[in-house]
Amino acid sequence: MMEERKRLFGYFLFAAQLFLSSTQVLRIGGIFETRESELVSTDELAFKFAVNNINRNKTLMPNTTLTYDIQRINLFDGFEASRRVCDQLALGVVAVFGPSHSSSVSAVQSICNALEVPHIQTRWKHPSVDNKDTFFINLYPEYTAIARAILDVVTFFKWRKLTVVYEDSTGLMRMQELIKAPAKFNLKIKIRQLTPGNQDARPLLKELKKDKEFFIIFDCSYRMAAELLKQLSSMGMMTEYYHFFFTTLDLFALDLEPYRYSGVNMTGFRLLNIDDPWVASTMDRWAMERLQGPKQESGLMDGVMTTDAALMYDAVYMVAVASQRATQMTVSSLQCHRHKPWRFGPRFMNLFKEIAVWNSYRGMNLTEESRRDKNNNVTDSLANRTLIVTTILENPYVMLRKSDKELVGNDRYEGYCLDLLKELSNILGFTYEVRLVADGKYGAQNDKGEWNGMVRELIDHVADLAVAPLTITYVREKVIDFSKPFMTLGISILYRKPNGTNPGVFSFLNPLSPDIWMYVLLACTGVSCVLFVIARFTPYEWYNPHPCNPSSTLIQNNFTLLNSFWFGVGALMRQSSELMPKALSTRIVGGIWWFFTLIIISSYTANLAAFLTVERMDAPIDSADDLAKQTRIEYGAVRDGSTMTFFKKSKISTYEKMWAFMSSRKNTALVKNNREGITRVLTTDYAMLMESTSIEYISQRNCNLTQIGGLIDSKGYGVGTPIGSPYRDKVTIAILQLQEEGKLHMMKEKWWRGNGCPEEDNKEANALGVENIGGIFIVLAAGLVLSVFVAIGEFIYKARRNADIEECVSFSAVMEDLGISLQCYKGIRRRSRPHGGARSACIFCQPKRTSKREAARRDSST
Repeated sequence: MMEERKRLFGYFLFAAQLFLSSTQVLRIGGIFETRESELVSTDELAFKFAVNNINRNKTLMPNTTLTYDIQRINLFDGFEASRRVCDQLALGVVAVFGPSHSSSVSAVQSICNALEVPHIQTRWKHPSVDNKDTFFINLYPEYTAIARAILDVVTFFKWRKLTVVYEDSTGLMRMQELIKAPAKFNLKIKIRQLTPGNQDARPLLKELKKDKEFFIIFDCSYRMAAELLKQLSSMGMMTEYYHFFFTTLDLFALDLEPYRYSGVNMTGFRLLNIDDPWVASTMDRWAMERLQGPKQESGLMDGVMTTDAALMYDAVYMVAVASQRATQMTVSSLQCHRHKPWRFGPRFMNLFKEIAVWNSYRGMNLTEESRRDKNNNVTDSLANRTLIVTTILENPYVMLRKSDKELVGNDRYEGYCLDLLKELSNILGFTYEVRLVADGKYGAQNDKGEWNGMVRELIDHVADLAVAPLTITYVREKVIDFSKPFMTLGISILYRKPNGTNPGVFSFLNPLSPDIWMYVLLACTGVSCVLFVIARFTPYEWYNPHPCNPSSTLIQNNFTLLNSFWFGVGALMRQSSELMPKALSTRIVGGIWWFFTLIIISSYTANLAAFLTVERMDAPIDSADDLAKQTRIEYGAVRDGSTMTFFKKSKISTYEKMWAFMSSRKNTALVKNNREGITRVLTTDYAMLMESTSIEYISQRNCNLTQIGGLIDSKGYGVGTPIGSPYRDKVTIAILQLQEEGKLHMMKEKWWRGNGCPEEDNKEANALGVENIGGIFIVLAAGLVLSVFVAIGEFIYKARRNADIEECVSFSAVMEDLGISLQCYKGIRRRSRPHGGARSACIFCQPKRTSKREAARRDSST
């Protein structure tokens, strides 16, 4: 009876509003579910808030007023929901809002679809298979669009391994696009479910932490998300190495202030465009009303507008705008049992579609502006953070500071890496704690694939940064991240300086190589032969040997074979000769030979000083190839270092041979650290393979050591971080800034500069001694001795010729001639003649001597 009276009163009020008032009144219905923990649902509060705000806006609906009918039902009560929607349709409503649970939604939706009244929903609902609900509108994004957006974010972050944690079965429906992705995007996905009805997820989180699952997607409500954040914080998982992705659209509404400085990465979606002035003013009005009303749910920020509330406001606003555009539309009472639809329902539904069509983006597009905003303030995530820095003692990168007082903390260390850390902290605003690596190793893999050293500490998140001479290698890059290199270098050979070799007595021959000396001698011989032939061929080199007898038919040529050699040798020695060419052809030969000797002698003279004054350093090895070809000199590298790994992984035959040698002598060839290797180089016949920068530092402080050969490879030192660390890019930007400002170079000059060693090229020239040029005296003495023997030979040869001409030459006559020849004060002498004939006084016109055979021939003819 009471229900019937209420219904009659509703009819009367509805008729009065339509016919007795000049202002049209539109009724909308709302069916909302209430939980035990709340008096009024958020959807109902947003519904009332929207109606009140729209009625205040006279420009939107100047001649229309919205009113509402609200029905409250219990959860999972579909029958009650059907009964209440029939009551609202009998009152005459233009649209029905709610409820939110799927079973109740289906009941209300079927009735509205039958009577052709718009049914508006603002919560996620699984789409029906037949899709015949033409009068159903859902403002919540479709699950396929959200799943595609999640996949785009995962692809953008280049995740290759992730875990999906869902709250209920609907989560798997929303994750279908992502679950299908591994085959296409090479993803490894693990799927875990939260315990239904239990908000304590710490056992599951403990397993995720143990399995080192750093990239996790949580598909849950914002209420569960708030609890998860608290439990993640208590589990120590709120660090920069974790990246949590919450699919709830209300992540922004949660109180995230306690986790702001933890460094954790959190990603979520938001539908509200808070940068829009109209949206911002609506949210402000909502916040003012909520602060005056009942307290918000736990986990939400005070007064914040959730996505469901915002969608409810949009839905009511959409109905108001559509009704204002509708002309000649009347609202009638509808009866569920009559099945007579509302005749203006299809037209009203079409107005909704014309007002707004929601469409998802085809993939995620991050604008350049958002990227710039992200990088403008690089110190946001590092300010007020204390980072654990692992390093290793290595001169001059990290050294123990010497002090009379007891030092603690970072003051215990100094070096290039400590200066680099200080500069990075000044730029990025973080503080740091330096710790030495426990096992004293850089980081390498064993046969089982396990890592040690600083690399291991980064993998286990024991340290945040590794600032040390840590080489960027391929195998390390797969397990940790590196910044851009702050120093470039390569592998080279450290060895003792060879002992200086003093020049020998024949060192004057060193300016020219043996090949050049041989070529010079061959050239001299060849030119002499050519000159002899040309001089014999040309008629201008022949002359009359008896100028006193012009009628003489005898002619003579000075360029005999011996004289030709004498001419060539004289020119080569830069000396003149009494033999001068007369013909043009012979002068051409002489001129070109003089030019040749000018260049040769000038080059020899210029190079002679350097070879005689500088001691030569004869090293037994000059390159890595020399090391590989011998076994007398032992060589090796630091055990488990990047240099050892380079030779171990190299496919070049020379380096493979060197690694075979080192691996066969692991106990002696491989050393524990650089200090041990340097000691071995100084005390034994050992060559150390190490980075060129370390060799440069060592050789500046120990003049007995030097670098042998060039660089075997090219690489760099970088700051190491765990994989996915947010510090890597920021450290890289800071390193590039230091490089452009020249501070990296100044720091290297500071720590590498030593006392220095005397430069070999700057050595002052010493006076030449017998040990330098004594050989030339030996050559001179040998030449003198040779000339004596040649002269004796000539004398004997001449004597034998005279014996053939003269009939009798006595020994006493020979000795007399020898005595006269040795008289240094006489320039002219007479030759004794046995027949008493006088010698002609004319020194140019001597009579021709006849032999015994010719004299006999003349006597017979007489």
